[in-house]
Amino acid sequence: MRSLRFWISPFVSAALLLALPTQAATVQPSQAQTTIDALARANSSVVGVRVTVAEGARSAETLGQRRSGSGVLIASDGLILTIGYLLLEAEQIEIVTQDNKILPARAVAYDLATGFGLLRPLLPLRASSNVSVAVLGSSQSAQPGEALMAVTGPQPNDDGDVNMTRLISKRAFSGNWEYHIETALFTSPPIVANEGNHSGAPLFNQKGELIGIGSLLVSDATGQNRRMPGNMFVPVDLLRPILAELQKSGSSVKSRRPWLGLNSNDQGGRVQITRVSKDSPAEGAGLEAGDVVLAVDGAKVTTLEDFYKKLWNRAAPDAEISLTVLQGADVKTIVLKAQDRMLTLKKPAGI
Repeated sequence: MRSLRFWISPFVSAALLLALPTQAATVQPSQAQTTIDALARANSSVVGVRVTVAEGARSAETLGQRRSGSGVLIASDGLILTIGYLLLEAEQIEIVTQDNKILPARAVAYDLATGFGLLRPLLPLRASSNVSVAVLGSSQSAQPGEALMAVTGPQPNDDGDVNMTRLISKRAFSGNWEYHIETALFTSPPIVANEGNHSGAPLFNQKGELIGIGSLLVSDATGQNRRMPGNMFVPVDLLRPILAELQKSGSSVKSRRPWLGLNSNDQGGRVQITRVSKDSPAEGAGLEAGDVVLAVDGAKVTTLEDFYKKLWNRAAPDAEISLTVLQGADVKTIVLKAQDRMLTLKKPAGI
């Protein structure tokens, strides 16, 4: 088991110097100790997450059948926040505590719109391990250059890690898998951990408050088309308005939206399809990798954000969609019926 003071103290010293370069000499020992204690408590709220998905799960093709990542305790009743794709079509979920206990867990929610996932151990977590409840903060006041702490949870063969990082930018993010949020947090340097352990890693400010949940490794944290490896975190600000709804119904209303089954990217004013999911509306309509989406219902699209917002601007998730696409040298109008993505996935036990 890692020593909290051994891992946290070096981080705080460096974090204070990074965040307050002109005032570092005036930081009092009591202030530094307060920060150390807050980050130590934050660190103790982190757990590892291990998932095995159901046989024949659609998501196994891209995310694998066995997944590992991190989670963070956000309520005294055992509620744990993580990134949702870890839980997609889960058959077995386990929590790994920092004192090497492995507890069975069940999925509580998966929210397609934000990307968050919630789970709860089947045995009392706080009685089994010296774990703290994280304090939910906000990323609204976080500024580029601010020193932050990202923590990866333990696994049976890995103690997890505490990582010093820095906020690089806050901006909208469009994922190639039909995903968009208005604000995401980008940090660098990237989390140094075993493959996949950045998934669900919590991000804390210097007060020890939780401000984000790790989603992706990225090659450009700046968003300015220059190489700077880092991580994208989903801000916990998106969780507050829907937390009660997620616990009650397993997803938010905004997650019930049209899904086509496309992976796409945008560059130079073009939205190009890079992959078509098996048995999806897109495959059934004859869309192919390499096709360029020009318009949705006759309205021109040039970015993924444009594409998604026009796609989702419908009352029913199974609405009929008209896409104007460039296939090879031919411009075609393809009409297809979208699906509710939540209905295409095998639900984890518990949701």
